[in-house]
Amino acid sequence: MYMVNIEAVGDNIFRIPVPVPFPMKYVYCYLFRETDGWSLVDAGFHYPDAVDAWEEVFRKLGVNRQHIHSIYVTHFHPDHFGLAGWMQQQTGAKVWMSREDYAMAERVWKKRSDQANQVGVVFRQHGVPDELAKQIEESMQKLSKHVMPLPSLTILENDEVILGQRRWKVIAVPGHSDGLINFYQPELKCLLVSDHVLERITPNISVWPGSHPNPLQQYFSSLHKVRHLDVAIALPAHGTVIGHLRERIDEIIKHHEKRLDYMKSLASDGKTAYEVAYAVFVHKPLTPHQWRFAIAETLAHLDYLASLDELVKEEREGVIVYHFRREDSHLKERKGVGGR
Repeated sequence: MYMVNIEAVGDNIFRIPVPVPFPMKYVYCYLFRETDGWSLVDAGFHYPDAVDAWEEVFRKLGVNRQHIHSIYVTHFHPDHFGLAGWMQQQTGAKVWMSREDYAMAERVWKKRSDQANQVGVVFRQHGVPDELAKQIEESMQKLSKHVMPLPSLTILENDEVILGQRRWKVIAVPGHSDGLINFYQPELKCLLVSDHVLERITPNISVWPGSHPNPLQQYFSSLHKVRHLDVAIALPAHGTVIGHLRERIDEIIKHHEKRLDYMKSLASDGKTAYEVAYAVFVHKPLTPHQWRFAIAETLAHLDYLASLDELVKEEREGVIVYHFRREDSHLKERKGVGGR
């Protein structure tokens, strides 16, 4: 029998560790007991261990799966979205998602999607060697089976939802994905923070074909949006529960400030995004799956610097290069990243 460590984190709120075949080991989904059944936030990655985990959760909590009536997916990434279709088949529940990530789910996961090929094209433009670009494309294509069957999606347009018999505010926090949403319960001072803020690692902020061209700028704005909330406990999708949200947000901003300065210095005399990423991540043995995120996150930082005119982005012989302006011979101090 599969053993799942279900954690009660409040009245009618259960934190469910659903396994994923990635280094973070689990995605934490949240199950809410309602007066008329159950609601769920996020579903997990579709592979056998995750299905076994949910079967065990249903047994342990005595959940009649037909009584799960609402499934909210915080964003379209496969470790959150992947089991939504299976869960909908099991329960008959509606699956809700933001308009922006509904569009990305259609773009990335529908049959005949060419997203993997487009990522390969963009990466080659930014200096990624052809063999690595091919491996990244193949890795992406393999992911599609882990989101099947696709759910029938409904766009979440309400600014409030009922979870655990209480009203939660829906908060748009673009950055990690264009349509990432958090849920906030002011009386409980509780924020369901998904991948927006994590305790021990920094969420991946990346540039992808079809998504916002400056996600790091979006991310800084979203961090400040939730930083102003009165939060006693933040419930993330990976890692431990966060009891000091503002301090953690400040740590994440400082991390990005350092990363921006480092990448800017690396690019000073002209570098591709791949060359910068290689310098930053070469000490880690990365799989093609991990290289995809390393390169896309490097692009997000370099494009943010270019948006501030701290770097120049130009094409040289078919390859995009970032460099200082001719008159810039030293690093300028960046004040107030994200409007701080």
